[in-house]
Amino acid sequence: MKKLEGKVAIITGAAVGLGKGIATVYAKYGAKMCLVDLLPEVEETAKELRETYGVEIVTYVGDVSNKDHMKDAAKKAKDAFGQVNVACCNAGVCRLAPFEEMSDEIRDFHIDVNIKGVWNTCQAVIPYMIEQGGGSIVIASSVTGDIVADAGEAAYAMTKAALVGLTKCLAVEYAGRHIRVNCSQLGYARTPMVEKMAIESNPDNPESAIQDIAVGVPMKRLADPLEVGELFAFLGSDEASYLTGSQIVIDGGSTLPETMSMGTN
Repeated sequence: MKKLEGKVAIITGAAVGLGKGIATVYAKYGAKMCLVDLLPEVEETAKELRETYGVEIVTYVGDVSNKDHMKDAAKKAKDAFGQVNVACCNAGVCRLAPFEEMSDEIRDFHIDVNIKGVWNTCQAVIPYMIEQGGGSIVIASSVTGDIVADAGEAAYAMTKAALVGLTKCLAVEYAGRHIRVNCSQLGYARTPMVEKMAIESNPDNPESAIQDIAVGVPMKRLADPLEVGELFAFLGSDEASYLTGSQIVIDGGSTLPETMSMGTN
């Protein structure tokens, strides 16, 4: 039996990038899914995964920052499959700007998607999880904010660090009701969001910005979204039954070196 067979998962931000990688791994392991995204391309992702893995998938085109949308998405999953076992709170945004020039609109955009989006998703699924006797929530935080940061990331760093606190509180609050809550802390993966950040960082040569990220990673590469999907699948499965409130760094070792110039290598 595949490790997610019999599980029903909601995955936000599932159309492209990390969300598609997570959904692909969940499909590989036999989960039924409700894929949520603001982009209508989520329908194409669902079609591709159905054809490749033969899994049952419904989709919901909606905005995670809208609480009613997330309630509707959770209900759609419950109505389609009878339960909601896992929520992968993946949807997120990042826009770079110098702090003194960062507009309230950019700040609030990060808060709305990165914090309120996760908040809304959790509030939408937890009642179903309580009713059925348990579940697992996996929140996509980041090494940014809680461990490291780069210039221009104030809004992103603030909101991603906030998710660590939310993870820990929900883990304590719902442990007695058999709901586990953990978060991933990803470094850089090759995704459309990172490619956009590279353009913002170096408009003349965005590819060099991505290559420079890899130089600072001991493994000398960015993550593949499928590798991140494997972590989300583990945390969503019964294999992680004694893990809750955990922060799991997945960054190829990028937060480990003290410098890039000292040492024997």
